[in-house]
Amino acid sequence: MDVMDGLKHNRTAAVVFGSETGNALDYAEEAGRLLERLHIQTVVTSLDALEPLSLARFDFVIAIISTTGQGDLPANARAFWRKLLRKKLPSDYLKDINITSFGLGDSSYPKFNWAARKFHKRLVQLGATEFLPRGEGDEQHEEGLDASWLPWSAELRQQVLSKYPLDVGQHPIPEHVLLQPKCLLSLASSDTPRGTELVCNGNDAFPLVNGIPLPLDAVAVEPALPRVTVGTSERKAQHLLVKVKQNRRLTPQNHWQDVRHLELSYPASIKYNPGDVLTIYPQNSEQDVDQIIQLMEWGQYADQPIQFQSTNKMEEADFYPVPPAPSNKLHSEPLTLRGVLVHYLDMRAIPRRSFFSMIAHFTNNDMHKERLLEFTDPQYIDELYDYTTRPRRSILEVLQEFDSVKIPWQWAANALPKLRGRQFSIASGGSCKCIAEGQTNFELLAAIVKYKTVLKRLREGVCTRYITGLQPGNILNVTLQEGGLGVHINEATRPVVMVGPGTGVAPMRSLIWERFHWQQDMLAKRQSTTDVPSNGSNGIGETVLFFGGRNQEADFFYRREWDYLQHQMPFKVFTAFSRDQQAKVYVQNILKQQAELVYELLHSKNGIVYVCGSSGKMPRAVRAALVEIFANCGQMADSVAEDYLQAMEKEGRYKQETW
Repeated sequence: MDVMDGLKHNRTAAVVFGSETGNALDYAEEAGRLLERLHIQTVVTSLDALEPLSLARFDFVIAIISTTGQGDLPANARAFWRKLLRKKLPSDYLKDINITSFGLGDSSYPKFNWAARKFHKRLVQLGATEFLPRGEGDEQHEEGLDASWLPWSAELRQQVLSKYPLDVGQHPIPEHVLLQPKCLLSLASSDTPRGTELVCNGNDAFPLVNGIPLPLDAVAVEPALPRVTVGTSERKAQHLLVKVKQNRRLTPQNHWQDVRHLELSYPASIKYNPGDVLTIYPQNSEQDVDQIIQLMEWGQYADQPIQFQSTNKMEEADFYPVPPAPSNKLHSEPLTLRGVLVHYLDMRAIPRRSFFSMIAHFTNNDMHKERLLEFTDPQYIDELYDYTTRPRRSILEVLQEFDSVKIPWQWAANALPKLRGRQFSIASGGSCKCIAEGQTNFELLAAIVKYKTVLKRLREGVCTRYITGLQPGNILNVTLQEGGLGVHINEATRPVVMVGPGTGVAPMRSLIWERFHWQQDMLAKRQSTTDVPSNGSNGIGETVLFFGGRNQEADFFYRREWDYLQHQMPFKVFTAFSRDQQAKVYVQNILKQQAELVYELLHSKNGIVYVCGSSGKMPRAVRAALVEIFANCGQMADSVAEDYLQAMEKEGRYKQETW
């Protein structure tokens, strides 16, 4: 144990995360590796897997939090967050906890990094001690989240070494030493590890256990982590097997983008609301899988039954459970390396710095090793960006270029990131949600990601390429999850203004059909009562959609539906097609053209605005247009108009969901 200020320290840490799409998990794992190199016994886990007081068992806690929805915490952190919000908690509830946090956000959202900010603030309110100021990353930065993460994590390292110094004679594990993974792949028939022998790969020497390379210091026995109380994780996501009913292209064959309308059926009744999300889990193509097997020389083991085997003998093994068979496998055949590559691992992802750090251990080419390690050096962040993010270079392409790298097959699940599902806002609502008695219908609007990079190389998204090949009758593994728009039937009589250019119209379509359904219910109830609604001829609030695309003839999605609904309910559509005239016109321009109407609905009638679609310039431009409308139509100063929009956000009348 270390002794500092008269207190004994086991040098233990918890890295907790709240992650919606996996980014916070990636950074939490990176923080975990940083601490392991400082000989800190580290647990990396989602917030919902712990009870708040369990954090006091660690010397310090690092929270990595993404913001989702309207400034909300991700689903795997909300149960923990609710426990922190209990009114009866004393102000010294977390007095024994040392904390810091890093937020992952997108500055195109009004509530930028809101979840991390309020989480950190609440911990301090309950008595936690901040040992390092909170950090914030912005996805809109030209260098991405790393622009803030790298300097913050460097400061974290310095603070940890200062507050929890190493034993005399102990040194940080250098970057050229490979860290012990928490689990590895092994043949299903393998026995327990036999004797340890050394093997050299490049300039690194490390033991070989059952043919699995491990770092030299992996055999050292470390002190066990403190036991913690595991909380109940409230998994809101429902895992479903759905059948493809329709996969129809909406845009013309000669249009620059392929946009699909998908219809999926589930043989039971399930409730969902506008704004809810369906996640599709893709598969890698056979061609890509064959390429990486051949490139890495894994052919001998590709089709043999394998298993995930824990390498950790300590108590923290509970926090690094052996990964289950891929959740998106639809069959029960034995798990193989090929199956893991098809269903579980992503070889088309853009590699992170940690990937280059790991594969540098698996080459005996000094020039390749030197170049790979350069990409891990923070001073070369611009070069890493130019090599990976700018040309969208994939892991598979990196391995093809650095062909001396031969990752041991046992390390495949550690070297390659997990193949993540792709989230789609559901486009169906109202009567469109049900196809027959007891059956549920899901409709999606999916833009196929296919383009040429600055290097003139063709790029395709793994999930959208998978979607392109789907045929009626195919079975998909999906999850249904609550979205962030918070739509409720209590809003039925209030007017709404929707801004949904491109595929951002998907959740808007869901809400429009839902409001039409609410209107039908109101009409039915009127037949049995003398009450007369005071808002609108049928009681439903006015609904206005601002839609944008490039060409009216190519990507005016659901045009016929809008024509029909405008005659069935108080509904108007205003469009902006940027390429149909010489001067480009966008949704924010049309908003300002309809300023009087927008002001009346949002200010005079206390309406709600929804903004959905691509993140970046569009949400900012829409927000600026609304402030201008309030200022001009309401004869307000710009600062007063901005305050009014912020008040709408606090009241839940300004809702944004962009991606």
